[in-house]
Amino acid sequence: MQLVGSKASQRLDEIGEGSVTLLPIEPEDMWHANNLIGAEDIVKAHAIRKVTTESKTGSTMSERVHTDLTIRVTSTFFDPGASQLHVSGTVIVENNFVSLGQYHTLDLELNRAFTLWKKYGWDSVARETLSDALKQDKEGAVAAVVMQEGVANICLITEYRTILKQRVESTIPKKRSSSTEQDSGMKRFFDKTLSTLMRSIDFSIPRPLLLASPGFVAGDFKKYISDEGARRADKKMMAMAKEATVVHSSSGHLHSLNEILKSSEVTATMKDMKFSKETRFMDDFFDKLRKDDGRAWYGTVPVEKAVKEGAVGRGGGILLINNSLFRSQEIATRRRYVAMVDKVKEDGGEARILSSDHESGQRLDALGGIAALLTYPMLDLDDDEDEEDADGQADTEENMI
Repeated sequence: MQLVGSKASQRLDEIGEGSVTLLPIEPEDMWHANNLIGAEDIVKAHAIRKVTTESKTGSTMSERVHTDLTIRVTSTFFDPGASQLHVSGTVIVENNFVSLGQYHTLDLELNRAFTLWKKYGWDSVARETLSDALKQDKEGAVAAVVMQEGVANICLITEYRTILKQRVESTIPKKRSSSTEQDSGMKRFFDKTLSTLMRSIDFSIPRPLLLASPGFVAGDFKKYISDEGARRADKKMMAMAKEATVVHSSSGHLHSLNEILKSSEVTATMKDMKFSKETRFMDDFFDKLRKDDGRAWYGTVPVEKAVKEGAVGRGGGILLINNSLFRSQEIATRRRYVAMVDKVKEDGGEARILSSDHESGQRLDALGGIAALLTYPMLDLDDDEDEEDADGQADTEENMI
């Protein structure tokens, strides 16, 4: 993503209440744009509009025209597979082709700029999201094949999300069949998986490759890649095999990816990548939660109370929060979470905004989307929740009486 126009020379903390014009240049940028654009924001972008005109004789003619539209956003839809972002809303600036109040969906495109106004200004979380989008030194995405006999899931793990590129399925003769039939079935499966892998992911850019499976399937597939590379004299394929890391997993299905990212082989080679750090944070949180010593809490009310008390500050305090919570259409709700992030940073703690499109974010989502590791133990932080529930129940009973 690139910042264009007069704001390109500004520091991010100087943007304030104004607009920014952004140029998405790669598919990952659409994911960032989806996190930046919220309900009630204003977006101006290129659009293709179907216009119907009527001639003097009464006949009608339809044509598609190119124009720029400015809309007030009501919703967004992001297609992770195609990396396409559709932004819907009502037109607030009329032109020759559209009237005020008409509904339109903008399809944001790569290499075509759009302008964004944040209705409630650029708070700290919005500026951090924009900063992430503008990073030029992005870490390379990791290719992964999670497989078992007859099934392979080909994934691309970027810094912010996991994308399932293709799923390969092939029939393998059962073990009671002759070994020749089974060998030939595995060869067909490996050949299909390799060709799909090469087609789905660009290996002209050097990137790590993870091969994971129960048993020896991943190891055999790595040997197959190496042998095919030597047979075809394909240097790219031979380099792929050399750099590939074989990891054990409990199954060949996509949910095993979280288990794979925690393995010692993966953490050793990719310890500095964002998603690997987030996986470690979630593991640390669950370890402390099992100890039940008052230093690990989850849920909005307990975590907010700990933050206000300064318990998520300097000396190991970590706030873990899902980016989906900042997409709330209730501005008061968004500001509540932004205030927690700001307070933790002010107290010297670490605030980590996890992606709900990564396994670590999905684990956090199961806890309500927010959790914290405290610098010192605090007990009974969830008493307020119980009291609120009891008060609400008492009010209900009183009203019934």
